[in-house]
Formats: sequence, C-alpha cells, structure tokens
Amino acid sequence: MSERTILFIAEPQSVSGIFSALRDAGVQAGVADGLTSALAFLKRSPTALVFSRPSMPGYAADALLSRLAELAGNGEDTPPVIIFSRSGSAEEAQKFLELGARDYWLEPLAWEKIRLVLPPAAPQPEPAPLGRQSARPAPPRMLSNASPHAVSGQLSGASGRLASNAASLAASNAAGGVHGAASNATLSMGGSLTASGPESAAGRFQIIGKHPAVQRVLALARQVARSKATVLISGPSGTGKEMFARFIHHNSDRAREAFVAINCAALPEHLLESELFGHEKGAFTGAINRKLGKFELAQGGTILLDEITEMDLALQAKLLRVLQEGEIDRVGGVETIGVDVRVLATTNRDIEQTVREGKFRQDLFYRLNVIPLRLPALCERGDDVLVLADFFAGKYAAAYGMGPQVFADDAKAWLASYEWPGNVRELQNLMERAVLIAQGGPIQQRHFLLDGDTWGIDIVEAPEDAAGATPQAPGISQSTGQSTGQAASQTMNQPTGQQATLRDVLSVMPLHEMEKQLILKSLDETSGNRTMAAQLLGISVRTLRNKLNEYREQGLEVS
Repeated sequence: MSERTILFIAEPQSVSGIFSALRDAGVQAGVADGLTSALAFLKRSPTALVFSRPSMPGYAADALLSRLAELAGNGEDTPPVIIFSRSGSAEEAQKFLELGARDYWLEPLAWEKIRLVLPPAAPQPEPAPLGRQSARPAPPRMLSNASPHAVSGQLSGASGRLASNAASLAASNAAGGVHGAASNATLSMGGSLTASGPESAAGRFQIIGKHPAVQRVLALARQVARSKATVLISGPSGTGKEMFARFIHHNSDRAREAFVAINCAALPEHLLESELFGHEKGAFTGAINRKLGKFELAQGGTILLDEITEMDLALQAKLLRVLQEGEIDRVGGVETIGVDVRVLATTNRDIEQTVREGKFRQDLFYRLNVIPLRLPALCERGDDVLVLADFFAGKYAAAYGMGPQVFADDAKAWLASYEWPGNVRELQNLMERAVLIAQGGPIQQRHFLLDGDTWGIDIVEAPEDAAGATPQAPGISQSTGQSTGQAASQTMNQPTGQQATLRDVLSVMPLHEMEKQLILKSLDETSGNRTMAAQLLGISVRTLRNKLNEYREQGLEVS
C-alpha cells in the first residue's frame, strides 16, 4: 500500500537495522543506491516517504530534489524527502531545505520517530450487509512535499507537534534510545521473532525456557500485559529484563504504538530530565530548539525505564508525579502536557534494600511495584541452559550459513555445570564464539576458548610428501624459510583443483596473515579501487593505505 511504503537512498547495511521494526509495523521498505534506481522505484511503487543520504559515490541528493521538483511541476504526485546524515551541519540542512527537502535528520533513524511523519494505515471498511453495496472508503491522506518555509509545521502522529528546521540538528537526536519493535530481540532472554506476520502483535516474541520459574513469570506477564498497570522487573544483569518488557508491550493493546527505552544510569540528572520530559527552546545553554522527551515519543505506547534505581532522588519525585497525574512539564516549559503511557521499569539491584538505605523513594517504589516480576538467574534454570544453547547455536549457524549444530557430550556437561555469572547474555555470546570456531563440526568444550590452553582451532600439520620428508609443525618452512602463514597465503592463490579448503588455510594462518590476504583479496575484487576495497573491509581508506605501506616495506608488491 502506497501510504505505508518508504524508500531509503543509502547504503543497504546502514539502514537494514530498522527493517524489522518497519516490517512489524506493516510498512514496506525499499533501498536504492543511486538516482536512477530511486526514480525507477518511485515510478513502479507509489511511495509515501523518501529518506536520502546527502551524497554517496555517484549520487547527490540535489539531483533527486531537482528531478522531483520537475515532476511535481508537471502535476505528478511526488513523495516528501527527508535528508539524513551521520554528522550534519546547519549550513547543509539549510541548503537541502531550500532545495525542497521536507526535513533534515541526524542518525540514528528510529521507527518511533519515523511514525510521526508517516501517514497511518488506512482503516479497513466495515463489511456491508448482504444485498447492499459497501461504501468505498475515502483514500488516506498522503504526505505532500512541504516548502522550505513549512518545514517547522505540524507532523502527523499522536505525540503532537515536532518543530524542525535547519537549526534543529540537536533535536534530531530526540529518537536516541528509541528502539524498534524487534531490535536486539534475543539479546538477554533468548527470545525470537515468530513468523506470525505484522498484523499479529501477540506472539511476536517467544520467550525460550521450560523451567517452572520462567513459566510462572511468563504466565503473569501475559496475564497483566493488557492492563495499564506499572510493572517492575527485577533480576541479575543479563537475565532478559528488557526482553520481558518487550514481551509485555507486544502482547498488550499498545503493541502497534511506540516502545521507548531509556537507560537511567547512562545520563547525569540534568540530561536525564531533558531526555524524559523534553525541553523548550532556550531552557538552557545549547537548547536551540524544542525537543520532545521520551514520554511524549511514547504517547499511546510503552516506556521502559531501565536501571530505575540509578535515578537521582530529585528526579524520582518528578517521575512520581507523572505516574500519579499522567502529566509532564518540559524543562523550561510553562504548560502541562498530558501523556498516556504505560510505564515498565527494570533493576538489577535489591530495590527494597535501596529503599531502606534512603537511595530510592518508598512512595515511588510502591507506585512502580504494582506488578512485580523477578527473573531467575540462568544457573537457577536447570535444563534451560541446554535449550537456550541449542537455540542460540542454531541462530548463529543460520546467520553464518552453516548447517545444524550438535553438541558433544563434554560440551553439554560443561554447559550444565558452569555457574553463568553473565546469565543468558554470556551464554548467547559464548554460542556465537563456539559456532564460529567449530566451523560446522560438533561443538566441543574446547571450542568455548575458556583460556589459552584450550584453544579450540585444529592445527593442521603439513602431510608427508612423496620423498618421505618429515612433516613440519607450524612455524618456518625448511625449504623456503617462509612462515606457515605465508605458505598458506600462497595456497589460496593456487589453481582451483589444488586449493586447500578455507578451514585448512585458516587453521594455520596467523591473524596478521589472514588480514593481509583479506586486504589483497578485496583489492583484487575491486580492480584496485581502494575506496571500494575499504568499504568492503569496513575500514577507512587511510587505514587501508597504511596497511599497504606496511606491505611494501616488507617487500610485497601491491598496487
């Protein structure tokens, strides 16, 4: 549907992280890498909104805006364009606004901010009685290109007005800490996105775990999800508190609205107040424009206050008023703003002890603790360790293009006996490591790389040649004086029929040799184009140039 289609003109890897949130919200997305592909997409797919980089190799947003202006002058419908940049400037913003861009944003992009400027989905018509023709629904209101002078106008969305102009670069960070529906979905708990489709909010998140303690918490979370009651989720770090918060949100009546998370320990008091409640222009030095706070961005949805016990006592009093009255005051503001937000909070501390120590307000504790959920540590969950290990191993095997993973008996025994101080987060990271090192084979305990003495990569010794020469241990070749890494490097360049497998080569190649081969391979793939090679490697051109200079000093001829 046209009113729910967005085109990104950017590098695919720079915007792919937001696609899951768009998909969950029922929004179609496309990516173009230049003007020609962008215009082709717009011609075949009616589009509501375009997000464009200021420039990329072979592309400049000026040309896009000029072309769209021509089409609009001929009476054709054209979508509004928002320029987004990693590190912009007021001068660049003013330039694009004068060329016809709707707005100018700083990264990161977040669904909760995009939804403010995207038209809502068209309502479905009620079925008509038999024998009566159903009325055709009115077409949804489409966004149109705004003139440079209208950029500060009203944006659609339940959260009210969002002022934006060339001088409001700082306000573009209002979405910082706002998370899409599916971002980091499996980080802490072992959850997964089901294939139930964007229209089904309930069931999108699956909590992995069969232990009775987990099932009890899960049953309570599901039972209270559709209420507006505040929920206090406690448990050791890494047990999945945010995952449970997302589960509650996605099983609630607010599932299609924003889920906004903020870490109360990450910011000092004065900045945290501005992030939570927003501020007015001129409220303090550097407040060059009005900024919406997280409560306003979460209007109609859910806000997660992570590590709530780290909040300053003075700010706790203001939060208490928000919970009791449903109203906020922006920093430097004179009007009270009503908010309809479901509040969830997490802590890894003993909050009752914190109250006794006078570091947390007792009245706020009672207000937050309407529904208490305590998550067990991973070491308390018995067989769930192996269940989660299987889940994460399968997830990373699929991500890295490997087949199904199996665990050797020694690996299972170690997983079951380990104390897991880092809980599910530690297990997830360990499984990614083991999958990569096992390279498709059975995962053994040594693949966990617990210390240097248990290094899990097989060292392949050179086979005995036809003359009966003695196999060499990894080190220096007797015949050439080369390191085994250099010999392995040459192996990669042999004719196809004589090549060793990637696993065999990498198993005897030092890291610096592996790095050299990847750099040389990237240059070969890009016909010596250093800029493209650097992009493939994910490094800067300067870093690539420095590496090539090192290789020249070693006597290697490089282009």
